[in-house]
Amino acid sequence: MSFQKLGVFQPLLDAIEALNYKEPTLIQTRAIPLVLAKKDVFATAQTGTGKTAAFGLPLLQRLKKHNPKGVRAIILSPTRELTIQIYEDLTAYAKNLDLKIEVVVSGKDIDKQRKRVRQSDVVIATPGRLRELTTSGLVLDNIEIFVLDEADRMLDMGFSNDIKAIDKLLPKHQTLLFAATFSDKVRKLSKLILRKPAFIETAKRNTTVDTINQIAYEVDADKKASLLAYLIGSRNFEQVLVFTRTKASADILAQELPKDGLKCGVIHGDKTKASRLKTLQQFKEKKIKVLIATDIASRGLDIENLPYVINYELPAVAEDYVHRVGRTGRAGKHGEAISLLDVYEKHEIKTIERYIGQKIPKEVVEGFEPDPNIRRKDKEEVKLKSEHKVVVQKPKKKKQPFSKSQAKTNKKRKTTKRG
Repeated sequence: MSFQKLGVFQPLLDAIEALNYKEPTLIQTRAIPLVLAKKDVFATAQTGTGKTAAFGLPLLQRLKKHNPKGVRAIILSPTRELTIQIYEDLTAYAKNLDLKIEVVVSGKDIDKQRKRVRQSDVVIATPGRLRELTTSGLVLDNIEIFVLDEADRMLDMGFSNDIKAIDKLLPKHQTLLFAATFSDKVRKLSKLILRKPAFIETAKRNTTVDTINQIAYEVDADKKASLLAYLIGSRNFEQVLVFTRTKASADILAQELPKDGLKCGVIHGDKTKASRLKTLQQFKEKKIKVLIATDIASRGLDIENLPYVINYELPAVAEDYVHRVGRTGRAGKHGEAISLLDVYEKHEIKTIERYIGQKIPKEVVEGFEPDPNIRRKDKEEVKLKSEHKVVVQKPKKKKQPFSKSQAKTNKKRKTTKRG
């Protein structure tokens, strides 16, 4: 199957040929004809399978030429980084078309954004900022296509009310809902905003793509940083994305790795947006070898040919594991996802394995063997409590003397029995 046989017209074919798009992915093959046929679509596809082109190409073809009457398509995404990435992709696809595309994220002058949006055909936005624009006067009367990309993530981030409010403002339109994972929240939202949708599921639910080789190394927590540096150095990883669970862990790791000669950058919620974008760009240009990130970056990062993802710490939620490792093995290319497991995470990974429906091989790296004497503290404490039960007697409460008024009230009242 070719993009041409899917109905993609020549101006877009020329653009994607320049981007070295050879054959459509499965999600593109199934979604493009449906979008061109103006049907609502509910699609779940693994991260890295080409969802942006799946909705972006037919959306641009539907619009074709600039219409000065106002915005005709809205694309919502969960993060600033993903919003900008979609904007860059659509701009590249539309280079031969007379269309105006605008990106709308927080942190920019809202009045200037409102003015530019009114002159655009396609607006790519985060839900919160678009809601701000609508509540301050932006009218969306000409919308033909409404796209929710990474809908599951937007719901996890608390954007449900914003999405519903925006949808209510739109005229009759086509809705395209794309999600990396299937959840009850997504299902409920789909019933509210989709009209007789075509359902696309390109793989088993909540799984990682087959092109990702997954492996876990057991190691003590205090040796993780050393093992990470050893893996990157000894195996000559040219570019690696490392995930931590907390901002504090990310900052500490960023101080440790340079001691081993590894140049790294950090992305998390305490960094300014300008700093995050600059660090991401440096990583894409391979000016820094290691990018350390919290789950703010598990979605929204599209780094071409990223070969390695390392879970320095497992995520708190199993679903986030899928999105983390989905940064590699994209568009049919091979990638490797490595997890470093301390004594606690050795048990936590079982939840992830149940979620993705597969076992992750576990190994030990020579020289970094975990200490067999270290046990999970919580398990030992539970065991200790069960073996040595201590009954703590609560001190008896002293009876408080009644006041005169209370004493009077509590006196039994004499009554005369009636026969």
